[in-house]
Amino acid sequence: MSRISLGLVKALRSQSLQARSTWQLRQDALPALLQTRRFFGWSSNSGDDGKKGDVPESTGTSESSTDERQSGRKSKRTSAAAQEGAIVPVKQDGHLRKDSSGFEPVCMALPLFGRPLFPWHNQLIQITSPKIAKEILSLTENSKKMTHIGFFLRKSMPNELPKEGEEEDLLPSAKLEDMSGEDPMEVLHNVGTIGRVAQAVPVWSPKDGEVVAVQMLVQGAGVVRLEKVLNKGPPLQVQIAQITPEEWDGKDEMVRATMNETILTVQEIMKVSSSFREHAQYVNQSLQQRNARVQPDAVAHLAASLTTAEGAVLDATNPLDKLRLALELLKKELEVAKLQQKISNQIEEKMSKNQREFMLREQLKSIKKELGIDKDDGSETILQKFKERLEGKEVPKEAKEAIDTEFEKFANLAKESQEYQMTRNYLDWLSSMPWSVYSKDTFDLKKAREILDRDHYGLADIKDRIREFIAVGVLRGSMQGKILCFVGPPGVGKTSIGKSIAEALGREFYRFSVGGLYDVAEIKGHRRTYVGAMPGKIIQCLKKVQTSNPLVLIDEVDKIGRGHHGDPSSALLELLDPSQNSAFMDHYLDVAVDCSNILFVCTANVLDTIPGPLLDRMEVIRLTGYDLQEKMKIAEQYLVPNAMVEVGLKQKKAEAQSEVQVQKVAEEVEKSEDAKPQEPEPEPEVKAEPKQLKPEVKAEIETGAIESLIRWYCREAGVRNLQKHIERICRKLATKVVEKWEDKSQGTSSKDTDATGDAIDPSKSEVIELRVDEASLSEYVGKPVFTSDRLYEGQLPSGTVTGLAWTAMGGSVLYIEATALARRRSDPDKPATAPPMLAVTGQLGNVMKESSQIALLVARRQLQARGKDGFFEEHELFLHCPEGATPKDGPSAGVTMTTALLSLAMKKPIPTDLAMTGEVSLNGKVLAVGGIKEKTIAARRAGCKTLIFPEANRRDFDELPKYLQDLVAPSPSEFHLHFAFDRGLLIEG
Repeated sequence: MSRISLGLVKALRSQSLQARSTWQLRQDALPALLQTRRFFGWSSNSGDDGKKGDVPESTGTSESSTDERQSGRKSKRTSAAAQEGAIVPVKQDGHLRKDSSGFEPVCMALPLFGRPLFPWHNQLIQITSPKIAKEILSLTENSKKMTHIGFFLRKSMPNELPKEGEEEDLLPSAKLEDMSGEDPMEVLHNVGTIGRVAQAVPVWSPKDGEVVAVQMLVQGAGVVRLEKVLNKGPPLQVQIAQITPEEWDGKDEMVRATMNETILTVQEIMKVSSSFREHAQYVNQSLQQRNARVQPDAVAHLAASLTTAEGAVLDATNPLDKLRLALELLKKELEVAKLQQKISNQIEEKMSKNQREFMLREQLKSIKKELGIDKDDGSETILQKFKERLEGKEVPKEAKEAIDTEFEKFANLAKESQEYQMTRNYLDWLSSMPWSVYSKDTFDLKKAREILDRDHYGLADIKDRIREFIAVGVLRGSMQGKILCFVGPPGVGKTSIGKSIAEALGREFYRFSVGGLYDVAEIKGHRRTYVGAMPGKIIQCLKKVQTSNPLVLIDEVDKIGRGHHGDPSSALLELLDPSQNSAFMDHYLDVAVDCSNILFVCTANVLDTIPGPLLDRMEVIRLTGYDLQEKMKIAEQYLVPNAMVEVGLKQKKAEAQSEVQVQKVAEEVEKSEDAKPQEPEPEPEVKAEPKQLKPEVKAEIETGAIESLIRWYCREAGVRNLQKHIERICRKLATKVVEKWEDKSQGTSSKDTDATGDAIDPSKSEVIELRVDEASLSEYVGKPVFTSDRLYEGQLPSGTVTGLAWTAMGGSVLYIEATALARRRSDPDKPATAPPMLAVTGQLGNVMKESSQIALLVARRQLQARGKDGFFEEHELFLHCPEGATPKDGPSAGVTMTTALLSLAMKKPIPTDLAMTGEVSLNGKVLAVGGIKEKTIAARRAGCKTLIFPEANRRDFDELPKYLQDLVAPSPSEFHLHFAFDRGLLIEG
């Protein structure tokens, strides 16, 4: 029930309406009615809470007002002389039409929208049609009797309501009240309510002072039926008949139970919903005053008045049916009230929690203010901090527009808003980006070479490429970003050289690994709408280094994964493509970021697993493994000194120099203090503790020990395993130093003190010397892992050949063994006709197995050319590669297998110091292979002095270092075995 309706009802609560005059009622209700003037004319005539300027919606549902107190007596309705032009009363044969009860069958009728008027129920009704309003005011002012009007509910609302302004000074709902253009018998419900106008207040136009609307307080009197339309009006004049409810003697238990359930449901609604409580209490009180005995129809009408009921309750005449319809409406209203109460409780609980947090925050601010630690973290301060970050930066136009938009949005957000923290984080990232901020590049070739040589030995290709990069920058005046990819076995220095390159170029360094990465968001970032959203790695890099041209090392690009979150390798294409990364778009920032000045350095072990489009955007530089000589240099210059410093056996040069300088300064200060006359100060008698001085240590790992360590323990291509062994040796040396120091310290007697009371430390006068030689190497690192460089120390048997292979760990020696068993034949005189069969073992891959079949075919052809056909058909052939636990694959062993089969068939052994590699075709052509340097290093380590390479690999051999070319002969002199594209495979001598 609306607040205005309650005001009108309260004005009429004190006394019965029939006991007071019309003038008294008008004086009591007028103050409350005057408050509703602003609602007049802007809502349907069945409601009381319309707002000015609002067009009524589809149904125009109004709120019901409370019943006023009425006595149990029925008002007597008598006829009156009809005035000319009046609608009510109407004469028939000079007399008013009446039925036996004195009921007036003719009256004015008005349509209702949304819900009906119930008997014994008060309701505010607004009339916005000027003609009908004037007629109602004329009746209420001129008639001495109470004016009765019939109210009938419309069956449906029109699809399109009248638009405002169609007629001058006509309100939108006025046309709906005018029934002249419609058939009331079809549009209106046949059953309605006869109501008495208790009060009517006019509304005047501010322009001309004419009556444009009226607001009425109507009391439902009874249920009537529409029989006939006498005049469409306006206003509508109809003929009605009174509907008398069926008698109820009070003995029907079903009616009584339904009525009790209805009353209980009303009481339950009153408990749940406070908006129904006062309304229901007043209507129930008025009902009890009117009827000493509660009737089913009165209870049903009371229940229906509390709901948004339609006209079905009025249509029913049976008490049980009427009660059931009303009870059904009450149950629905009860469920809605419970749901509303639940929502209200949840909101109140949340509000109370927020209020409590607000009070605690205010108290915390007050406490901080009292303690003097108050820090304003308001939006203005945060915005000022963000703006200070952007000062002096040339922000691109697109990013500037996004930042300004977010600034305006953030300034209007409350701290409790969900978007507050999201917008703050976004602005934090945008303002922290190094827009147009670049570090100064170093254009000094000599300095760059010194830095690279200081940190790494060898790597001539990489050092030359960096020098070229700097030289181009000198000529252009700026250095554009490039994408370099270092490919090589583990432990050769791919990752560590990135930091040295950044230092040589004078750029900031940032590294991240993509090995096993499967989420595209790690590269491109998350959307800001996600919880915990973050930008990608490259944006995090730019924020950390605060420069737009750093050196970014992307590690392990050959091990990048692919998951259900996308393909990260495809996301790297935009980042690494020089034609696209000038406007790199991160999902989180959603603005273009210039990455074209970034120098990208990628590392990989192999190229096979790198996607082709990604590899096409890189400049590949291969890093081969280190041989014995290079490992010796690396160990002596880098690994051993660094390991000694790490374990404390030696000090860094910078630290040693700083300690010497500090000692000199301290001595000068002491001399100056001694020169000044000072008064002696009394010293407290404290027993001086002996000083613990570190002994002087001279530890050394001999060259022979390092060479033996490389040869018999660390044969891999890189130096990581060698570094681990050297660190292990240094740790054991440190342990021995501390043990000797402790033994000497414990052996010093307490009387061996000097004049100052300090203990005499033997380490002052003695130096602890430790030396690791080749003989004592096993004491530090255990027994050798490799006992020999060769599988065969003496002469190789026929059918055994030394091959060379390339692996991800570098080059290695691969032996091929071939043997044969004579086949059993039923007739020894007949030659064997079965095709030769070759059994291959040693965990060989598919490519290597196919190479063995090709090698057998080429060997048979070469044997036929020399007139020695039949060996392969008469024997069962077996081919094996030792170290069967290690997987082996590749085509470069084709020449080695062919030579092994020919050596077996011709019974000619191959020299022990001869090694070969090459791919063989069906026609005997020898094709080029890769990894020449790694294979040469492996052959040198195994003591092979003669190497056989394909003719196409001569350019690779010419690029080898001079010391490698001098130690091996590219062509044999004793064993004439030649490979060429035009001659095939031949054996001479």
